[in-house]
Amino acid sequence: MEHFEYKKLNAFSVGDSSGNPAACIYLKNGQQLSDAEMLSIAKEHKGFVSEVIYCTSLSETSFRLRYYSSECEVEFCGHGTIACIYELIKSNDCLKALPQISITTNKGDLIVYNELEQLDAVFITAPDPQYLTVPVSVNDIADNLNISPMVVNNTHPVELIDAGLRTLIVPIKGVKDLTKITPNEATLKEFCLSNGIDIILVFTLDVVDEKSKARTRVFAPKFGYLEDPATGSGNSAFGYYMLRHALWNGKAISIEQNDKIVDYNIVKLNTADNKVLFGGNATLKIEGSYCL
Repeated sequence: MEHFEYKKLNAFSVGDSSGNPAACIYLKNGQQLSDAEMLSIAKEHKGFVSEVIYCTSLSETSFRLRYYSSECEVEFCGHGTIACIYELIKSNDCLKALPQISITTNKGDLIVYNELEQLDAVFITAPDPQYLTVPVSVNDIADNLNISPMVVNNTHPVELIDAGLRTLIVPIKGVKDLTKITPNEATLKEFCLSNGIDIILVFTLDVVDEKSKARTRVFAPKFGYLEDPATGSGNSAFGYYMLRHALWNGKAISIEQNDKIVDYNIVKLNTADNKVLFGGNATLKIEGSYCL
């Protein structure tokens, strides 16, 4: 029986908010897992965490990350990256002293900025964006989200942007409208699969805290769960969306996320070298070994 270092963490949690859970398995001393084994472990975590993250050391300052939901390998997982790397740096004095480290993902090489001392957070460069053609109408989107088309805010466009995951971005009029959205998981999953959509991000500029920039929710039925309560990849796509439409000047902002009027999670966005950075921290919930 082989033992793997295991930690369960909640990313982007603030105050009484629950954050977004991720399970992290740190492969050390040449440990390896096959694709089938990684998917099998992720299937065991269905309903417990959104994704399982597998972290392999490439050098003292660089790491390879892979992500699995209970359904499949995920090309990129923002909250899982935050959870895994925040805890990795926090628990390693050598890494804690470094201003940045690098990670390799299926979406390429990314930089992690260490802001633990100043902000108790890590910031990660989002993958370069791809602006894609929206394959569906507003009426189709509204129907599959189980909302009236009148709830969609036509002041801003619907867009499909890939900044790690193909993210359909849908503007909603107000925060009360946004928190009341209750789609059917099976219906929305079929809609996403049929149209090449990984996740759907709905947003409004109507916020609870005036210091926040926007409120978002992210639906991800393709990956085996209806809603992602705090996400880096979706909000990174949203960051590029805001820059593209002059809704954001690129300076540090906070995004409220989840379906609660209060006790929402916070995802931080910033920019560096014309790239969107997403950031936050994580709360350690379980620490031990996974036995295979």
